[in-house]
Amino acid sequence: MICILLVAGHGTVLQTQIKNDDTGLYSHLTGVPKALLPGIRGKKILDFWWETVNMRQLFTEVYLVTNADKYKHYERWATANDFPVGNVINDGSTTLEDRLGAVADLELAIRSRKLLDDIVVIAGDMLCADQNFDIAQVIRFFRSKPGELIIYYELEEGEKSSSRGIVEVCPDTHRICRFLEKPQEGLTASRLASVVFYCIQRETLPYLSDFLSLQPQATDRTFGQFWEWLINEKQLDVFGMKLPTGFQLIGQVGLSDYTKWLTHYSTKQQEIPAKPITCRSYARVGLMGNPSDGFNGKTIAMTISNFWAEVTLVESPTLVLVPHPLNDPTEFGSLQDLFCISRKEGYLGGLRLLQATCKKFYQFCSKQGIALTKQNFTLKYDTNIPRQVGLAGSSAIVSATLKCLMKFYNITDNDLPKPIRANFILNVETDELFITAGLQDRVVQVYEGLVYMDFSKKLMEDQGYGNYVPMDTSELPPFWLAYLSDPSDSGRIHSNVRQRWLNEEPLVVEAMKTFAELTDKARTVLQERNWNLLAQLMDQNFELRRSVYTDDCLGPGNLKMVQLARQVGPRGFNCLLHLLLLIFLLAVPFQGPTERIICLHLTLSSEPFCLNNTPDTFLRPLQPACTRLFNSFPQSPLLLTTDPKYLKSCTFFTSAPCTLSVPLIQTHVFRLAAANLHSSAFQSRPPPL
Repeated sequence: MICILLVAGHGTVLQTQIKNDDTGLYSHLTGVPKALLPGIRGKKILDFWWETVNMRQLFTEVYLVTNADKYKHYERWATANDFPVGNVINDGSTTLEDRLGAVADLELAIRSRKLLDDIVVIAGDMLCADQNFDIAQVIRFFRSKPGELIIYYELEEGEKSSSRGIVEVCPDTHRICRFLEKPQEGLTASRLASVVFYCIQRETLPYLSDFLSLQPQATDRTFGQFWEWLINEKQLDVFGMKLPTGFQLIGQVGLSDYTKWLTHYSTKQQEIPAKPITCRSYARVGLMGNPSDGFNGKTIAMTISNFWAEVTLVESPTLVLVPHPLNDPTEFGSLQDLFCISRKEGYLGGLRLLQATCKKFYQFCSKQGIALTKQNFTLKYDTNIPRQVGLAGSSAIVSATLKCLMKFYNITDNDLPKPIRANFILNVETDELFITAGLQDRVVQVYEGLVYMDFSKKLMEDQGYGNYVPMDTSELPPFWLAYLSDPSDSGRIHSNVRQRWLNEEPLVVEAMKTFAELTDKARTVLQERNWNLLAQLMDQNFELRRSVYTDDCLGPGNLKMVQLARQVGPRGFNCLLHLLLLIFLLAVPFQGPTERIICLHLTLSSEPFCLNNTPDTFLRPLQPACTRLFNSFPQSPLLLTTDPKYLKSCTFFTSAPCTLSVPLIQTHVFRLAAANLHSSAFQSRPPPL
């Protein structure tokens, strides 16, 4: 492959204004060619492009086309920068009036050097906002497509489409459907601007001569008009690749534009490495329809702010993935310690999720025609989502990592829309890590809040994703969350149901249809705020799941939690919360008895409760703490609202202590170690970071 840098423009406007500048600040630039003007960070504009294309593994030769007026400048530059002087081509023009035109300059280089290879054409006097993009990725994308390649970028705010060549790109094939050279306002909605950065196949090179024969005037021999002719009239396959950065051509512009762009891009360069990027994704709970998301069903789920995964990205000289000290252990206290940790938490932490997300992100951008900058970074993560209990902890790490990468590389929602983002996160887990999963968790973590999801077969086949509708969360009732402290891998719970569904087993097929029907009913119930009916539908959803997956697959721990929840109801969970909060207040060392009583009184008075209907099993693990409590505070407000029979020591059959952790009170999460049960009152909307 051969690269040709075009620097044959005369730039009369800029040079005239430099000569006439009264400040004297730019007098040293008088007569300097546009491409040799100072660029970002003090480098000449052409220096950057030479460093970018000076890669023998990509280009067999690099040529520079200039004019006779500035030839000596570029000859001297070539000598100083180890550029082969013999590859500097003089087009013979000395003024703007006798110029050949950009397309003619390119054709001159190809004809005079008898070039018979694919060509990369770049304007050497073009300012680039980010000087680290990966040109090798551009070449790979070009070689993967059966046609030419045009580089484009999204116009920044304030840039007018009427001053640039605008492309309309098919989002699926990346084929350029239409090219418009400096279109009038309203002619196109596209904000994608082409730049003089093209890849042309050797078979297409003869079209250059054909175009020139149709355009005798140099003013009409622009690349914009060439591509309009080739794409709109000749209907050749030309593809587009996006660079997530800005470009400005130092052509017929004035001094003020040049200095403004230089200042703007230099400022952007200084801001990039200064600030770490931190993103969160939240745990999710499925309210209805779960697990039909993987079977063309419908679901309703929501994110909760109690638990989250947080990823931080900082620019660094090399790419580093930092292991988590708890989730990615490499040192253990003993062989027994290793055994216990491995038995409970498995062998796979979050580091693999970071690595797989990065790999898939690069692969996605390459395939989608998005050229990334050559910037390195350090990634680290933290999470408080309980592992392997079905709260979508793995996908939360992937989702947060993707958010960081998108911000770092300036990838917009147009480049990676929310529905496609959910597919991406799922593919990271299923394709790269072989984790059994469905789309529901990833969709709700992308959209956040309460989301209705329809994964019907027609939608998935027609558009590649479902119908996702955010719902109102302003008046949701209180919810409670319970999960086991010693869980199994959540992926195993899906058992062989998928194969049975693929085999069209009637029980499974009908169950997935029923899940969808329950979800539609639940959507209506949520809108009507009929919470009693919502609870009934949730019960039906669970019993249906139980009939399909069987008790052995769901596990005795999960079944016991559901049984206890049904026995106790929300009133029972509420009194459990108050008991735990009471014990916590008594255990905090920095509070005196007076402050504890005040806090307790405020808590109890906000919502009265009683223990009359609470099963003994809920209270047995609390016996030692309750005994100390009532011996210390015989006149506490609790005694006024609690049935005395539950305070007798004979009610309790175990002396196992109740363990409480002070930091956990901040998220309203409580753990009863002896009962092997967690309870949490959770919020459905994530708080602002």
